[in-house]
Amino acid sequence: MTDLAPAPGLGPAPGLGPAPGLRQFIVKVASRCNLNCSYCYVYNQADSTWQDRPARMSDGTFEATIERIRGHCSSSGLGDVEIIFHGGEPTLIGAQRFSSMCRKAGEGLAGVAQARFSIQTNATRLSPAWITALREHDVLVGVSLDGPKEVNDRYRVDRKGGGSHDRVAEGIALLRAGGVPFGILSVVAPGADPLAVHRHFVDLGCRSVSYLLPAIAREAARELRRRHGPTPCADFLIPIFDDWWWSGTLELSIREFWNIGRVIMGGTSELDSIGNPPLPFITVETDGSIHGLDQLRTCEEGMTDTALSVHDADFRDLALASPLHAEVMAGLPLPSGCRACPEASTCGGGYVPHRYSRERQFDNPSLWCADLLALFAHIRMRMGVSHDETLRRRSALAVAHPGPGPGPRAQPLALQAASGDSSA
Repeated sequence: MTDLAPAPGLGPAPGLGPAPGLRQFIVKVASRCNLNCSYCYVYNQADSTWQDRPARMSDGTFEATIERIRGHCSSSGLGDVEIIFHGGEPTLIGAQRFSSMCRKAGEGLAGVAQARFSIQTNATRLSPAWITALREHDVLVGVSLDGPKEVNDRYRVDRKGGGSHDRVAEGIALLRAGGVPFGILSVVAPGADPLAVHRHFVDLGCRSVSYLLPAIAREAARELRRRHGPTPCADFLIPIFDDWWWSGTLELSIREFWNIGRVIMGGTSELDSIGNPPLPFITVETDGSIHGLDQLRTCEEGMTDTALSVHDADFRDLALASPLHAEVMAGLPLPSGCRACPEASTCGGGYVPHRYSRERQFDNPSLWCADLLALFAHIRMRMGVSHDETLRRRSALAVAHPGPGPGPRAQPLALQAASGDSSA
């Protein structure tokens, strides 16, 4: 994908929901997928509400979504928004309908805001028609892939259990031939050869990579640690960091590394998975229902539900309808067990869904706490920045830029691979 440049984002105004900072809209145009990835947070974890939703978003629901976005822009003064086509697998709607939706969105927001488009896809259904549509509407493309065939096809399989790698590679070849830049979104695969995975992505010609920590139950994480050691994710990511750091390929954006570097230097994270920043995005399902952080589906059945719909509610109604989502979008309090941690101001307790337990809700350190600490420590060592220097830099920045001011635009985990530079 191409760049998603940083843009201002504020937390929710009291009583008004996420409206002031809301500028990204994850629109689930398909609620089904042609793959059946074993770790998928939509289909194979705690939440099954997808089964009750239409397989495709109707024209009426899409038009209502655009009308709500227009109203939000009019009331907030926002001049540009990003519409992220998501699913399920969004290419199931077909290239012609996708192109029509992009045109309708542009027309529906005309005179109020400029719309930018992104899509997160498994790339298995891309075709020349899709390449034409993506180029026509200047769409940012994120491709989901976990590594070479032997790694990817352990987890990312179709409905018959067959691997998906070869079809993804064909889709990527179409993107490259059509001159469509793309990024790769990859879930860390403990036990796999990290450099083989990373160099495979480099060889595919992507502009950026995002390495996601697995969103799994705490019991499953304990099993991974039993099999692969106490820090299986850090053990995977640290060799990739060193290869990236020493190989002279820093022009390839690896979002997690850039953003850990940002917070270590006293800045703010632009990823929702690092630092617990305010979230400037919202999700609309195929039935028009409005949801906050979609990855909360990994926690419990129905946790993302707000009882709101674009057919009868504004986005700003979220705060009253769902205090949990309003609090998550503003930035949850630091877990009590993290308050004495030297990385409390940088890690921020880890990604919100990774904190959850039924006993303590979100008042837990990340299930990947040990991995995060090891990764932060390694990057600090390479950068030569101590914890004290981080605090001094943060204090200096606070003096230079007093008050809440515009915060970072936290990129949704749904599309972290979209950008091609350090801002992504």
